[in-house]
Amino acid sequence: MPAHLARPRPRPRTTGAPAGSAAVAVLRRAASPLRSQLPVLADRLMAELYEQEPAYRAAIDADPGDVRDEVRRSLRHSVGSLLDPGPARAAARACSARIGAERAARGLPLDAVLHAFRLGGALVWQALVDEVTLRHPEDAHLLVHLASDVWNFVDEHCTCVAEAYRDAERELTWRRENRRRLMAAALLDGATRIADLPDVAAALGLPERGRYAVVLVADGRGTAPPRTPAGVRAVWQPGPGAARGIVALGDLTPARLAEALGASGGCPAGARIGVSPAVDGLAAVGGARRLAETALRICPAAGGTVLLDEELPAALVAAAPVLGGLLADQVLGPLLALPPADRTLLLDTLDVWLDCDGSAQRAAARLYCHRNTVLNRLRRCEQLTGRSLTRPTDLVELALALSAHRLRHG
Repeated sequence: MPAHLARPRPRPRTTGAPAGSAAVAVLRRAASPLRSQLPVLADRLMAELYEQEPAYRAAIDADPGDVRDEVRRSLRHSVGSLLDPGPARAAARACSARIGAERAARGLPLDAVLHAFRLGGALVWQALVDEVTLRHPEDAHLLVHLASDVWNFVDEHCTCVAEAYRDAERELTWRRENRRRLMAAALLDGATRIADLPDVAAALGLPERGRYAVVLVADGRGTAPPRTPAGVRAVWQPGPGAARGIVALGDLTPARLAEALGASGGCPAGARIGVSPAVDGLAAVGGARRLAETALRICPAAGGTVLLDEELPAALVAAAPVLGGLLADQVLGPLLALPPADRTLLLDTLDVWLDCDGSAQRAAARLYCHRNTVLNRLRRCEQLTGRSLTRPTDLVELALALSAHRLRHG
């Protein structure tokens, strides 16, 4: 927007003007007949707007009566304030502010509205000049001293329009963003009505149908949403515990999405990230959010990314924490009763061995000890728990109990 349109500057008052009473008398005498000419002036301004201002041309084509009403109101108040600078001037300012707010609400550009006011000012000034030169040519020399006052009046109203327009624009932006936040929150909470999904999809810029995942990111602050990878459509909601994202997957899998988030640097270091499985359509986002919350609960306190698809056994335990606690106490009870150093050593060995797919050799490398040392520790785990690591049902119980213990103690 050109700077001279965005913030009109008052014109300096002409120096050496004659006595104010004579100039004011000429102005009022010339303005008085304009009241009866308002319909003609309004038609002229409508024609000029249609010819010179494309934004108003579209508005006139869409609703000529609305634009004509705006033009007549503005001209009526402008002429009235020239005749009665007191209460009429306050009413004229209120009218200009209302027009600025209304045009902001309808999306008409501010520079187009200011251009319209300047065209209107020029039209009124020309009508005053015509009236004086036609009926009182002896007073024509006074017009030069009145020009400053008339254009200061126009500039004053342009400033009034601009301030009201910007205030309305800020309010409208806040309302739109708040509406989007409420819509996204309703989707994530599973509270959106099926009938409202098309409107919600349009407002959020997301397809109603398609594959989605919900991502939760907790970084200790939980306020700012992460950056979304390029080419990925997402709506993020900051929150006190975690930022929540509704992500349109397109052809991505949740695993590829997690990789893209990491590669883009969109998540802060040490953040805990929970990613739901893929779901179909916006209607399923509420369920995906609950699954992402479960994934986040499994995520280590030190940070990392958990894809629920890849951690379903641990997710089962996390989804039923009371049962998980009972399982941990029942299966690992004797082991948990050991002194802290022994307990930690055996639990860590069992955890690493399970993570290495039951390979004592690989576990030994990660634990910086001999393979036989790993086997001896595992044998002790079997003796204390009464479970065999070679029996599938016992192995499942041990793995789930260990997951429950880790979740309970972080």
